[in-house]
Amino acid sequence: MWKLRSSGLSCGVCANFQIPSPRCFMNSITTSSIDVKPKVPLYLRPPSFSASLSELTKWHKWAKNLASSVGSSFINLDNGPDSTLLRRELNWLLQDLIELQHRSVILSRLESGNNENPDVSVALRAPLEEMYCVWRQRIEKRRPFQYVVGCEHWRDLVLSVQEGVLIPRPETEVIIDLVEGVALNNAPELAQGFWADLGTGSGAIAIATARALATHAHGDACGRVIATDLSPVAVAVATSNVQRYGLQDVVEVRKGSWFEPLKDVQGKLAGVLSNPPYIPSGDISGLQAEVGQHEPILALDGGISGTNDLLHLIDGVASMLKPGGFFAFETNGEKQCKFLVEYIENEKPGSFRDMNIVSDFAGIQRFVMGFRR
Repeated sequence: MWKLRSSGLSCGVCANFQIPSPRCFMNSITTSSIDVKPKVPLYLRPPSFSASLSELTKWHKWAKNLASSVGSSFINLDNGPDSTLLRRELNWLLQDLIELQHRSVILSRLESGNNENPDVSVALRAPLEEMYCVWRQRIEKRRPFQYVVGCEHWRDLVLSVQEGVLIPRPETEVIIDLVEGVALNNAPELAQGFWADLGTGSGAIAIATARALATHAHGDACGRVIATDLSPVAVAVATSNVQRYGLQDVVEVRKGSWFEPLKDVQGKLAGVLSNPPYIPSGDISGLQAEVGQHEPILALDGGISGTNDLLHLIDGVASMLKPGGFFAFETNGEKQCKFLVEYIENEKPGSFRDMNIVSDFAGIQRFVMGFRR
């Protein structure tokens, strides 16, 4: 599913783009590990500020001119956003900024240049001073738009994101399609098991997986998801997103590296999913400025060949999955996919079945999936 707002980032953070027994999770989120208070996205803030229509018009004209001044320079530099996309982002920013009741009228007047009643007060979710600052950061510092507004639209979710948390990409949605279309269709019993989302970031995969498990569950037996991340910022943000969707009894967020927080469910997992760091270290400097200069290096850098964490996941999943359990990992593309399949066949013979390489929305071979024997 294409998300409601198309990101200013290229599809995929990849080197080839230019830019014990089952238990119920009651009070499940590990609050002791949450030592960061997540930021509130702009669209969820109360409309506690105001500005006159003339002041808002002045800001809008300034912001639009700043966006237009970019032209195609960012595209030529690192395949970044052009003026058209930046002006579209500006419209999205206004939608989040302006109080809902009068939003459509105000937006229409801004676009038409209607100067009638310029002193009318407009309710805003942030002061205009902040808007001058964040839009300048967007253009001059190439700060990702998702960090500016504090959220990203992903599948049918609106997820909080902020500095220190990887922005979920459209192609990662394919992992959820694989969970529903391959794993749960071929093995419906997996919908009642424990699943893990490793390196959860914003919690996107964990939340979407929990919703998919609930859809495929039979009776009251519903699967559970454990989401792990080493970053305290990611743990806090994922926890906030889980709570906002009312899934705190279904999704447990644990702080720790990869499989380390999962010793109590070793050999019992029905599924393991991950979008790990997979960009070769030498390619980081060539990424879009929005990515390479702002998103967490911990979530990007996969080592010299980009496969350090992927290999660790393959080694771990062989012992963490129960017989018949499913895994799906995102990679940097065709070369890494083939390398992982060959590694599994040579180093883990007889451990997995029905392995497959799956392409993303752009036709790039992106995912490796399979079942534990």
